[in-house]
Amino acid sequence: MKYGVNTFIWTGSFDRTHIPLLAEIKAHGFDGAELPLFDPAQFQAADLRRGLEQNGLECTLCSVLTGGTNIISEDAAVRARTRTHMADIVKAAAEVGAKIVAGPLYSPVGYLPGRRRTADEWKWAVDCYQSLGPVLAEHNVTIALEPLNRFETYFLNTAADAVKLCDEINHPNVGILFDTFHANIEEKDIAQGYRTVARHLKHVHTCENDRGIPGSGHVEWGSVFAALRDIKYDGWLTIESFGFAIGELSAAAAIWRDLASSPDVIAWEGVKFLKKNMATAAVR
Repeated sequence: MKYGVNTFIWTGSFDRTHIPLLAEIKAHGFDGAELPLFDPAQFQAADLRRGLEQNGLECTLCSVLTGGTNIISEDAAVRARTRTHMADIVKAAAEVGAKIVAGPLYSPVGYLPGRRRTADEWKWAVDCYQSLGPVLAEHNVTIALEPLNRFETYFLNTAADAVKLCDEINHPNVGILFDTFHANIEEKDIAQGYRTVARHLKHVHTCENDRGIPGSGHVEWGSVFAALRDIKYDGWLTIESFGFAIGELSAAAAIWRDLASSPDVIAWEGVKFLKKNMATAAVR
């Protein structure tokens, strides 16, 4: 098992000026950092890779679709442009040394057209990721698609639908990121959700129901850890939260109050909780 933290806790972007933060992340017991990648052309892959290696950290990436990109757009030109954008993200991931790119990489977060998804939209998503298969394989990068709660997307909300999508894409480098925050809203049983996605599970976000310190809310962690043990998951457990007052990112994540005494505490106390409880689950 590897333990990671998303740098959104501290900053809405991550470039060479933020590299000193990596030493703190390492010192508090993390194995890796999850960095945002939105614009491959602006991503400082070489500098960031050097900083990660100097601090003995691995890296995963998170991304969302911005700037008019949308895999399920009715406009074929937008879909084609988004496929190219996704291929560029994969190449940038390989440059920084990341093997996982995770996120709701099908439509923009918050895009809610006021209807259910269509059969065409589903087909366009399948077609896109099937077409990206060769570049994913060439660069040894996996896309982990994330179902979100109903207030952030209409396209993919549940474990069952995420499995159906990956079954139809049918590529070993396309799987699922399953996040306890979203599952807490959409699943009848979070632990069962992990069992449902097991054969496609590539990445895990371990987030409390209010995005505060893991273990401080009502997520049923005991059953989640037991499910991860039972399905023999040995990938990343990554804490994702957001700074309390870092402009557009805090607003996009609907962070309107302090979730703990400081953003740091969510990471530093959270990793202690995860390590202790995952170790306990492993010996049962």
